[in-house]
Amino acid sequence: MDALDEIDPGWCPAWEIGWQRCYRLALAHVRASGALPAGAGEVVVQGEDLGTWIAGQRAGWDRLVAAQQWLLESLGINPDEGGQAARPVRRSQDEIWEQNMVAARQFHAREGHLRVPRRHRKTVGGEQIGLGSFVANARRRAAKLSPERRAGLDALGMRWQSIMTRAYAEWA
Repeated sequence: MDALDEIDPGWCPAWEIGWQRCYRLALAHVRASGALPAGAGEVVVQGEDLGTWIAGQRAGWDRLVAAQQWLLESLGINPDEGGQAARPVRRSQDEIWEQNMVAARQFHAREGHLRVPRRHRKTVGGEQIGLGSFVANARRRAAKLSPERRAGLDALGMRWQSIMTRAYAEWA
């Protein structure tokens, strides 16, 4: 226990690890800037939307143990006083596509190609983008993409067949 206390004196094996992670991210953010996010989507740290997490803590205040409530109050987070809990901002498919394209253009500008590893992630506007997944999914759904979207990827040198698909086609 002494060794764990040295690493993180607030660690508690009874609390969900996700809760502890978000609390530590919020604590670090407050220590660095002093300001809590007022709403969802304002502050995303390591893939965690702190505004949404804080709203969830306020809304579920009664389900927290006293120590968790005390830790949150020490950050300036208090129970929801009958107001609406913040919800994640819903974005349209066009907005999501454009954000992925921003990541794709940045990758292309840096690497000169669009051969993105499947698990590659890129941060755009404080949000983690699964760029590898985006490219793989676009390739798989090529026939269903609009001509504008296809042209945007073509401009970045998109290969519409994977290496394995081409190798199999040549072999067969």
